[in-house]
Amino acid sequence: MSQPDPENWAPAQPPPCPASPGCSSCSAPQQQQETGRPPCTCRRDESQEPAPDSGVCPVHRTPADWFCFTEGKPVCARCVIPGPCSDHLGAGVGQAADRMRNKLVDACEKLQIRIASVEKYMAETLNNKDHNVKGHARGSRELIIQRLNFVREVCENEEQRLLDVVHDEEERVQQSVLTQKTYWTEAQQRLINIKRYLVDTLTRMNDAALVKRQAEIFERAEEAEGILEPKDSNKLNFNLACAHSNLLSSLWASAIMICSAGAEDIHIDEKTVHSSLMVSESKKKLTFASKKVHLYPDCPERFDHWPNALGMESFQSGLHTWRVDVERSYAYKVGVAYGNLSRKGSGHECRLGYNPSSWVFSRYDEEYTVAHDGQIKSLDLLRRPKVIGVLVDYEGGEILFYDPDACAILHCYRIKFNQALCAALAVADESITII
Repeated sequence: MSQPDPENWAPAQPPPCPASPGCSSCSAPQQQQETGRPPCTCRRDESQEPAPDSGVCPVHRTPADWFCFTEGKPVCARCVIPGPCSDHLGAGVGQAADRMRNKLVDACEKLQIRIASVEKYMAETLNNKDHNVKGHARGSRELIIQRLNFVREVCENEEQRLLDVVHDEEERVQQSVLTQKTYWTEAQQRLINIKRYLVDTLTRMNDAALVKRQAEIFERAEEAEGILEPKDSNKLNFNLACAHSNLLSSLWASAIMICSAGAEDIHIDEKTVHSSLMVSESKKKLTFASKKVHLYPDCPERFDHWPNALGMESFQSGLHTWRVDVERSYAYKVGVAYGNLSRKGSGHECRLGYNPSSWVFSRYDEEYTVAHDGQIKSLDLLRRPKVIGVLVDYEGGEILFYDPDACAILHCYRIKFNQALCAALAVADESITII
């Protein structure tokens, strides 16, 4: 620390101690010799202490014309030589003030640069961002409207096409029914006339006339034989398939599987689980064990051969959907089954997809199939599904297997249900989980 110039500085005499005129701390030179510091460190009346910014040292009550950088405060010469600040960094108050002014100038210059930077950021970046946001938002709105208008137009066209198809099918069936009514009304009348003729012949003709008109009588009888028995025909049935549309089915399934939050809360019925499978506490995850774990007691509901399990929840009406995470497994089945599905034995009556009571989507290694009543159909998929969605429309008589990630229907079964349905699962590798 710069030392004060002894020629230019005359230290003031320490004031008398306010506590006692004979205070040893102020008058005993021994303390100054032992500590090397001015002796004015005794108790003082705080009410008589000078203010911090008065320019007077609060310790020695002399002008504080030096500044201690270490302690960050003004001090007097007696604090510097040989006082407590003698080994600190410091300088004269004027020099310290000049140094502070230089720092303030630097700080102001930096603040000016930052202010200019903020002004530039606000003028350029934020304004550009605001302009870009408005442009992107406008473009996004236009894109949404454009695409929804396109979808709406396609849906309206598909709606009109399907309504026309249904109308044409209705007219065809009605025309067929009308034609059949006309034909069989005439046939009925002809049969009535032939019967009346034959009855009159039997009751009114004498023997000679009857024999004489034998050919005519048999000819009329053969005419009745030419009118065949009426039989039902598919031409008289309304073809429900005319109302089916791949576009409509895809949009409908996508709306239900992706946009709808009404997914079924399916749980695995532990009483049905085969002994080679383990069920999680949540009753959602089914894990295959290479060896039978024998965790479950035997009961009539349990599958004893195939690694199957059924859901606890059953339904006999309404629209139902759920998803199964199958990403980890290379051998599984996902689908639905009637609750009366057989459980005991190794026959097809217990094997999912090999009987009239079950419909499944399955994977084995890299082969994907759907199965019902023993009829297996291979599927040529472009991507490996990670999640399989199952959608059941009980009244509509439809089972859809759906890939939510690809928004694609994997397969659709159409059938008229006559019993309560439940979820059906099977796994022979790793695990599958109901989402």
